[in-house]
Amino acid sequence: MIGANTTNALLGHEAEGAPIGGLLSGAAFAFASGLGGTFTACNIAAIGAAAPMAGQGGAGRRLRAAVRPLLWLAAGAAAVSAAYGVVVAVAGTRMPQYSTAAHTSGLSPRSIQSMIVFGVIGLVLTYLGLAALGLVKDPFSRFPNGRMLVMGGLIGGFLIGRPYGLYRQLFRDVADEGNVLYGAGTFALQSLGNIVIFGAVFLVLAVAAGGSLGRRLAAKPGRIALITGVMLIAAGVFTFLYWDVRLLARRDLIWFPVAPWA
Repeated sequence: MIGANTTNALLGHEAEGAPIGGLLSGAAFAFASGLGGTFTACNIAAIGAAAPMAGQGGAGRRLRAAVRPLLWLAAGAAAVSAAYGVVVAVAGTRMPQYSTAAHTSGLSPRSIQSMIVFGVIGLVLTYLGLAALGLVKDPFSRFPNGRMLVMGGLIGGFLIGRPYGLYRQLFRDVADEGNVLYGAGTFALQSLGNIVIFGAVFLVLAVAAGGSLGRRLAAKPGRIALITGVMLIAAGVFTFLYWDVRLLARRDLIWFPVAPWA
């Protein structure tokens, strides 16, 4: 609902179901729908992964230190989503996600794809959290920016797994166009729109409170690692439970406790 309402407000009309008329309209739709999808577990986890890189010192130095991880995040998100956009432009009409047929029982091909993609994302986030806590080997011990690059890639991967109407709408538009440049550009824009608010908030926090906050975090060894690890593990476990375990439970394939109002 947050994503749909945000997209409608930015475009000035009801987005879902409305035709996307032309390349510029497609670009606007992609960015607006991406912005509407800001509030995701991966974005929240990215705060924890980026926090250790915020730096200390003067405001200018903190700003430069904060921009660097955001650029790596954007690069990872754009690369993965653009690559998927090319795939959709080439083979989209033959992919299960193109179908609008309703599935009454069991797992549809769209659901299976969502489970695989978000299951992998959840497991990767959990592993990165355990690595931050020193419980498993850290694959980015020699390349700290690699963590943000992978985080961006995971955010770009959300486009591959999301089954929601707005994302399927862009998927079908790119598949119908068959233009690889349009596919890569709009999908990259959607992922970049997904991290704009996060990036702005992180920059403000890094500049306004980064100095004192950085000193507090650095005052006690392990404090930064604890915050990073907990946020990554929480996001990873939530993602896996929500997209895999919960989905199987809703299809009556396994039992899992569900709140009465869900």
